[in-house]
Amino acid sequence: MVTIDAGVTGQLRLAPSILAADFGALADAVRDVDTETDWLHVDVMDGHFVPNVSIGPPVVQSIRRYSNKFFDCHLMMSQPERYLEAFAKAGADGCTVHVEVGGTESLIAQMRSLGLRVGLAANPDTPFARVEPFLGQIDLLLLMTVFPGFGGQMFISEVMDKVRLARGVIDERRLGVDLEVDGGIDEVTAPIATAAGANVLVAGSAIFSRPAPLDAARRLRECAERGRR
Repeated sequence: MVTIDAGVTGQLRLAPSILAADFGALADAVRDVDTETDWLHVDVMDGHFVPNVSIGPPVVQSIRRYSNKFFDCHLMMSQPERYLEAFAKAGADGCTVHVEVGGTESLIAQMRSLGLRVGLAANPDTPFARVEPFLGQIDLLLLMTVFPGFGGQMFISEVMDKVRLARGVIDERRLGVDLEVDGGIDEVTAPIATAAGANVLVAGSAIFSRPAPLDAARRLRECAERGRR
């Protein structure tokens, strides 16, 4: 397994979610946005932790042949420990597990042993206090701005209070942790999220559901940059 560098921690990253792409032409969709893509976000749903089912390691392995981007795999799964090795072997560079499933210390250790970049996610109604004890052990904190399970949901603006709180702690403690948001990110909400302190933006419908995904990604990046000024 060759791990791809995630880049400089804290730098603005645009991570299109392939969940919103045309799965019948997934390789083309990935290539179409390549020049405006920093990472590729892979949403994995097990039908148990969330009420939907998406993709698994075979799809990651398939698209790995068509992209040299950092693969940011978000595991919305009740038992991620059963699949982490398979995702690592398939070409995932980083995996993010949910704090709500428990066993966080063990999952972090497992991801480290597999050479994965370690991410920890929290749902919109999960308090920051649940993830704060692990900030010194992870590489990425994902704060969901929708309830996971389905694409195309409305952005939950109240999560920005948690984003600001997380950014304050990360900066105060000088931690090398990227702060990611996922859900309802578009040209309106992107600058709101970056102004609050997020530096990795996951966007699905706002890119892949547009007539010209590359142009949509470019505009989204420009809007996100405005929020950081």
